[in-house]
Amino acid sequence: MLVDYTCNNQIITDHSTFNNRQIRSKYGAFRESTGDNLIPFPLNPSPAPHHTTPTSDSSTTMAAKTLLLLLLLTLLPTLISAALPHDPPTVYQILEKYGLPSGLLPDSVKSYSLSPDDGSFVVELQQPCYIQFDYLVYYDTKITGKLNVGSITDLDGIQVKRLLFWFNVDEIRVDLPSSDNIYFTVGILNKKLDIDQFETIHACTDNALSACAQSSSKPSITQLPVTFNEVEMLITE
Repeated sequence: MLVDYTCNNQIITDHSTFNNRQIRSKYGAFRESTGDNLIPFPLNPSPAPHHTTPTSDSSTTMAAKTLLLLLLLTLLPTLISAALPHDPPTVYQILEKYGLPSGLLPDSVKSYSLSPDDGSFVVELQQPCYIQFDYLVYYDTKITGKLNVGSITDLDGIQVKRLLFWFNVDEIRVDLPSSDNIYFTVGILNKKLDIDQFETIHACTDNALSACAQSSSKPSITQLPVTFNEVEMLITE
């Protein structure tokens, strides 16, 4: 068994040597015919670059990132809008929210505050002023009261002139559901007026009293109608 292996190995060695000699002989002849300007053939050529295909895990991660980005872009306007401060409602919008006409207050409101607990409010105007409705109405610089749905109670700072006298308006209310009427309470008296004249916010002026040829001085609120006819006129007109 050893003899056969050695013999076969010798044959292979002799055969390999013979072939190498033939190659060297031909190579030498080729050099002589072409000269020494030969391009050396690399003995150890670099292996071809190995390209790896993305695995399923990397594809899933990329899809998740893309989905998250699209979600953020979709929610971005909403997030920005929520982060920005919103303007508070105006006092006129508050009146409408409670079912009252916005024109109950003049256009010269400087600021207001409203308690969410009991509805008490404070309205500050730029200056005292007058508006001519069916009656001449005086607005003080500071107006206070309690706001309810369909009414203002404990009112202070608004007066109405009838004949030669000024009267405090203690309460203002409307019908629920709404009608064409609005009611001013002056002491124990109620006056029904057309609500349309209070639907528009009016300009307030400090010389309306003179323009209406009324007394330029505001009499004391303690002055009341002196005759029964005046009281009846205040109620019915």
